[in-house]
Amino acid sequence: MRLNGTEDQLATHEYPATSGELIDAYGDARIELQNGSETIGAVLGRLGSETFHSADDVWMTLRGGVGHEAVGRRFYSDRDAPAVGEDGPEQVSF
Repeated sequence: MRLNGTEDQLATHEYPATSGELIDAYGDARIELQNGSETIGAVLGRLGSETFHSADDVWMTLRGGVGHEAVGRRFYSDRDAPAVGEDGPEQVSF
């Protein structure tokens, strides 16, 4: 996930700041995700009204609030055993 330079602007923003203030200031900035992009305004708008006390608070909220496009293949795990009724590779014990 990349904020394309917006992290510097968030770091110098005056806190505390509400999500509405941040959306007004940076809402159009794009967050680059693994499978696409999303605006800061879309992420913060989805999470409702919050007050942030630092840029780190905003960064952590953005990281937790992005959509599924931020991860690789959805529902994929090379660690889980096949579900009941599924055929899969035999488990190997090391």
